[in-house]
Amino acid sequence: MGVLNVTPDSFSDGGRWYRRGSVALSEILDAAERMVEAGAHLLDVGGESTRPGARPVGVQEEVDRVLPVLEALSRIDVLVSLDTSKPEVAAQGIAAGCHLINDVQGLRNPEMVQVLAGSDVGVCVMHMRGEPRSMQADPRYDDVVIEIRDFFERQVQTCLHAGVEPERLALDPGFGFGKALEHNLTLLGALEALRVSDLPLLVGLSRKSMLGTLTGRPVDEREVASAVVAALAVERGADIVRVHDVGSTRDALRLVEALSEHREH
Repeated sequence: MGVLNVTPDSFSDGGRWYRRGSVALSEILDAAERMVEAGAHLLDVGGESTRPGARPVGVQEEVDRVLPVLEALSRIDVLVSLDTSKPEVAAQGIAAGCHLINDVQGLRNPEMVQVLAGSDVGVCVMHMRGEPRSMQADPRYDDVVIEIRDFFERQVQTCLHAGVEPERLALDPGFGFGKALEHNLTLLGALEALRVSDLPLLVGLSRKSMLGTLTGRPVDEREVASAVVAALAVERGADIVRVHDVGSTRDALRLVEALSEHREH
């Protein structure tokens, strides 16, 4: 999954394709095509930053950012995900042709569940402790693996009761979303233990602050660490990796695949 943030303030690519209040559509289309050529199967479009301390964005502002991008991406042969927690934005994104709603708030809003139940798109349920503005203020867990698995089980049941078919669901433990470094490392080492009902696991570790903490590198120098941690995640059970650097990640995953195939023979 390649990342396309249409925001001025995302931690890594904020302002790259959204400048002075407008979307650089031709540039974002070029970037999307490059990602697909490099091996992306899915593109994730976001119109509201969820970095720690990010300010909330209104419904109309988010719609104005993402809708032109969704419509433009319909020209490319690729699945498109919309990263939003707002039911109103999700509904308009579904009408515009997106294939998956990626909700970082994990369907906390019952209206989001109803929007999704009335559609046929995929759903990614992510775990986040707290809100983006305050989520990294001393997050604590008794057992981070058990608590997130319990959250997944509850949200999956909510979806199923609402009429969302299981084959439309994916789960994301939400690395960096209300988690300290120790929590992130524990989750990375225990991914398979988070799986519920054999649903696919989506992991987003690309360029995140934990990689900066571990390597000492700034956000624009974390490509190698991001590719390595994506490979580690796939080895440990991740089915989808959400990344900024598609080409280098694809290379790392080819090595994982080659080793896996060699073991099978």
